[in-house]
Amino acid sequence: QVQLVESGGGLVQPGGSLRLSCAASGFTLGHYAIGWFRRAPGKEREGLSCMSSRDGRTYYADSVKGRFTISRDNAKNMGYLQLNGLKPEDTAVYYCAVTNIFGSEWSDEERYFYWGPGTQVTVSS
Repeated sequence: QVQLVESGGGLVQPGGSLRLSCAASGFTLGHYAIGWFRRAPGKEREGLSCMSSRDGRTYYADSVKGRFTISRDNAKNMGYLQLNGLKPEDTAVYYCAVTNIFGSEWSDEERYFYWGPGTQVTVSS
């Protein structure tokens, strides 16, 4: 069964950090680019970052560049998103997804065909 499952979300104070994980099963994650997205309350889903399948190329949204870091471990079939310098406006449900198209239109949700159910990140004092 093909599955993506995010974990690592939670409640954190402003300025804090979290590491989100994305566990893939039923397919080889290394064949695909990984994207991370989020949906804040009352807002549309936003693309945060994308990493290519093998050579480590990345894209980041301006809103998270310098604070969030995407990574992957293909041997473990895992993807990650390190969140640093968290702000209250980062509060959202965070999703990982996979695509076989890596390029400048990486934030187009239509490119992604497997999605996890999401993990909640809440930034509050």
